[in-house]
Amino acid sequence: MKVDVHAVNFTVDRKLVDFIQVRMDKLEKYYDRVVSADVFLKAERTSDKENKAVEIKINVPGDDFLVKKQCKTFEEAVELSAESLERLLVKRKEKIRAHI
Repeated sequence: MKVDVHAVNFTVDRKLVDFIQVRMDKLEKYYDRVVSADVFLKAERTSDKENKAVEIKINVPGDDFLVKKQCKTFEEAVELSAESLERLLVKRKEKIRAHI
């Protein structure tokens, strides 16, 4: 799967990009028709500890899924977003199977 990582107002290190790529590749076992993923990383300038925001947009034929999470670290936010996307992709797959 093609994964584009976009960091807003900062530069992202290679380790985080590799972590995101590995985690997004795991989504393909839930739904094999995922075309691409866009990951947006934002570090909000607030006094709140949970200031790392992650938006993941998954492109599948006929639909797009968008998940937003905000946590203390980018890794935690990516993990929570991926878990939400897993549930969405499983639902989508079951819905398509029901129509066949």
